[in-house]
Amino acid sequence: MKTRIKELRARNKLTQADLASLVGVRRETILFLEKGKYNPSLKLAHKVAMALGSTIEEVFIFEEEDLL
Repeated sequence: MKTRIKELRARNKLTQADLASLVGVRRETILFLEKGKYNPSLKLAHKVAMALGSTIEEVFIFEEEDLL
């Protein structure tokens, strides 16, 4: 899965640590999300999107193989 977290974080002037604190996870979790190495729960995806002032669909780009 691809994400726009890094781009949206920069737009909101947030560091990985800032975003992690806002959503209640470790900075490494945000790093893994940004690199597409971790698929978040729906709850975490919602928290990230809300913290970035976006929707889940704007933040996370689901690819066909992700849905199978």
